[in-house]
Amino acid sequence: MFKSRSHHKRNTEQTVDKKALIFGLMSVFLCGIGFSIITPVVPFLVQPYTNPGNQAVVVTLLTSVYAFCVFFAAPGLGALSDRYGRRPLLLVCLLGSAIGYFVFGIGGALWVLFAGRIIEGIAGGVISTLFAYFADITPSEQRTKYFGWMSAVVGVGSAIGPTIGGLLAKFGYSVPMYVAAVITLLNVVFGFFFMSESLDKNNRLKKITFVRLNPFIQLVNVLSMKNLKRLLISAFLLWIPGGSLQAIFSQFTIDSFNWAPALIGLLLSIMGVQDIISQGFIMPKLLKKLSDAQIAILGMVSEIMGYGLIALSALLSFYPLVIAGLFIFGFGDSIFGPSYNGMLSKSADSSEQGRAQGGSQSIQALARIIGPVVGGQIYVSLGHAAPAFMGMILIAAAIPVLYKGTHANK
Repeated sequence: MFKSRSHHKRNTEQTVDKKALIFGLMSVFLCGIGFSIITPVVPFLVQPYTNPGNQAVVVTLLTSVYAFCVFFAAPGLGALSDRYGRRPLLLVCLLGSAIGYFVFGIGGALWVLFAGRIIEGIAGGVISTLFAYFADITPSEQRTKYFGWMSAVVGVGSAIGPTIGGLLAKFGYSVPMYVAAVITLLNVVFGFFFMSESLDKNNRLKKITFVRLNPFIQLVNVLSMKNLKRLLISAFLLWIPGGSLQAIFSQFTIDSFNWAPALIGLLLSIMGVQDIISQGFIMPKLLKKLSDAQIAILGMVSEIMGYGLIALSALLSFYPLVIAGLFIFGFGDSIFGPSYNGMLSKSADSSEQGRAQGGSQSIQALARIIGPVVGGQIYVSLGHAAPAFMGMILIAAAIPVLYKGTHANK
């Protein structure tokens, strides 16, 4: 007839809606695979509309415009989800992602490719709503664990995406786009029938003003939240070199070690598998012994070590160092993400989850716009090791910011 209080407490995990959890994890998976599945084919889709000298610039701009759109869209989508609920925003944005993939696959002109990426970028801002959605459906004490699951699922998508894209490209360069669109549409259908609203009406915003939709004002407002300011600043300092590394890694290995694309792709896929292992086996053990802040700082120190080895590999022209550096960096990145998101969600009220996560994703997108631009410039002007040194300096500055922020909240 009833469950005892202690029995209920021991089974807190079972109170999580399994269908909601499946939908959320599938959506996160598609965010990971959707972005990476196009990586092997973008240059080939761009090639008919550009000359060889401009091709790399266009490919880079297609990456930047995606992050640019996420930057503008994330806070607004987070605020809208705080007002109208997670369900309608998630379904509409997933549908938008599918349309973006179709448009990009159809192509026909350079402006059409950019239009597809813009649509995908705007819809990609929904990642903030996904984090808020998980915050809604999971108990506070287990939230970091579930954010770890999210990171692991993203890692799976990011790891297999390039491989799938390369295999599907044998049937046509646009095929990966169409497959990504169809998979996303299937998730929309699943969510429409099985996803329930996660945000109680009593916890919703009563009114949305233009200020809440303005990304710059939203950033100022989020940074003005005492509990979040230092946390967001430290993450921003970490994400700038991360965006730089992601943008120039392939070029770095080609210039420094003359690697072929297949070898680069294999290493990145192994990195994805490593991320899954970290989330599945290492994070649960760390959570038993360390706090979220301690795990985050451990991740940041690991990233500094990784950047150091990458810089040395360029200076010494010794490729084993870049492999070791990338694995150490990957470990740090895999444990920083869930611990950071756990701290972020616990620092915001239930009615502010969308706002906090939207601001966080917007700051991350801004860093991924700035990082490649800065990293590319110093790569050319100061040498191949310069972006890695930038990472060491910025993360070293971010650690005390994070440390002071977490202790100030106690």
